[in-house]
Amino acid sequence: MKLENINMNIEERMKHYHVNGLSITLFKEGQIIGTENHGFLEVNSNREVDNDSIFSACSISKFLTGMIAIKLLEEGQLNLDENVNERLVTWKVLENEYTKNKKITLRNLLSHQSGIKDPEGSFEELNSDIGFPSMVELLEGKSHYCRVPIKVQFEPESEFHYSDAGYCIIQQLIEDVTGKQFKQVVHEFIFEPLGMKNSQLDTSMSEVDRGNISCGHNKNGELVDGKHLIYPYPAASGLWTTSLDLAELVLELINTVKGESKLGISESLAKEMITPQRGKSWTGLGVFLEGSEKELEITSLGWGVGFQCMLVANPHLEKGAVIMTNAELGFHQLEGIIGEIYKSLQL
Repeated sequence: MKLENINMNIEERMKHYHVNGLSITLFKEGQIIGTENHGFLEVNSNREVDNDSIFSACSISKFLTGMIAIKLLEEGQLNLDENVNERLVTWKVLENEYTKNKKITLRNLLSHQSGIKDPEGSFEELNSDIGFPSMVELLEGKSHYCRVPIKVQFEPESEFHYSDAGYCIIQQLIEDVTGKQFKQVVHEFIFEPLGMKNSQLDTSMSEVDRGNISCGHNKNGELVDGKHLIYPYPAASGLWTTSLDLAELVLELINTVKGESKLGISESLAKEMITPQRGKSWTGLGVFLEGSEKELEITSLGWGVGFQCMLVANPHLEKGAVIMTNAELGFHQLEGIIGEIYKSLQL
């Protein structure tokens, strides 16, 4: 369907940026008002983008992880402000000079203020010849994806460092407290209750071999090697989903803020998720923030090999958008077609 809120020639801009496929879902007054799809899942194919087309959400996975974390907080399985080592079992944060006065908490990890900085050259896409590391192997620096042990390099809450490693720790924490695989927990607590039937956390290439899966493309509109690359650390970057499913997840947060959760999450925890954390105005729990009070805007951005996407929402005005593309333009989302669409919406 054509969305009247979008006042621009999307297909012309896709051609300009060499974007093969794009999907947009808009929501207003707490309801999805429509989805608009353009282009193809793969260059030189006839597989058109539709409502069921699945894209790599890349780091928007961290928003999903934030939602599952607050669900487990609600159930008492996690604690936002205790030392995470209290509930970690199979791996522990190494104590050092930076953890003497302050211990790492789940709040720190969700808001990228744990004092952990990702090692250079780490957390790349899956190498199918090497296979999947366990989270413990990854955190201990014993895998291709992270060759040095993850450790605290600054006192917790002293600095902001965007961290995939921090979200790997959250994944291990969730698996330790539930006794289940991360993707099983997400299916049980998020995907199934919200009806997110086209969402998955992939753990093998075979799982993405489906007709409605988009392939990734580079800035010239050419297929990337491997077509659809996987990141073997689901909580940080493993989500594959549709713009429609992702909008359902954003709406769950928006509705929970006004006390109408489908997942049984309290209004107070939802509001904590969109509150600036430890003096950093731009970071909540699994989301980024701009503005305040009624004008508060939350965002989550995804950027990986062959894909770029963005979710943006105003939780108090109950409106927003999810924009997903199968193109990696080589520059920030707001500087390309996603930014142009976002500005045209005047959210």
